[in-house]
Amino acid sequence: MLAQSIPQPSNPAWFAESLLSCPVMAVFRGLSPARTVELATVAWDIGVLNVEVPIESSRAVASLEAAVAAGASRGMRVGAGTIISASQLSTAISAGAAYGVSPGLDPALAALASERSFPFIPGVATASEVLQAQRLGFRWIKAFPASVLGPEWFTAMKGPFPETNFIATGGMTGRNAGLFLASGASVVGVGSALGNADEREMLTAIIAAR
Repeated sequence: MLAQSIPQPSNPAWFAESLLSCPVMAVFRGLSPARTVELATVAWDIGVLNVEVPIESSRAVASLEAAVAAGASRGMRVGAGTIISASQLSTAISAGAAYGVSPGLDPALAALASERSFPFIPGVATASEVLQAQRLGFRWIKAFPASVLGPEWFTAMKGPFPETNFIATGGMTGRNAGLFLASGASVVGVGSALGNADEREMLTAIIAAR
């Protein structure tokens, strides 16, 4: 009943289009505003379309705001991650985030995002959560922590949920991104790998091949 009682996601066309266009998402957690902008610029330069800045603490909001401003100058949208409460969702919107990402699946939080017309990606780690997210109308879902779940998890989940697009986040690098994508993930979320020249080259090749 709960899944039928909340507003369905109202994600705009650009949201899915940007995710489908690039298999790599940048996730910059715990960095200073300057370093966040530096790495976001690196990501945009190699073709990454979606940059996420988690706001697990109030200190991280400044980094999100800096990335949003830098992205605006280039016509790029920036999202806010680790949204687990209504107050964080409001903070993300106030900071100019274009979308939100959560590590878990909270129907009430998803409903609030829908009510505020804020594109949203919930997180899952089990088949039951995938099923609930699907019933809530979500077709893009974060799988977290991906490195713990393993590539086989994605292959297994694509069987019963072929229409669901999974974003593998947590422990993703330039060295394992290709394996997770080949196993069923639609997008991989990477962070520090973008600051490593060798791994960045691997990710650039993955983006170019899409």
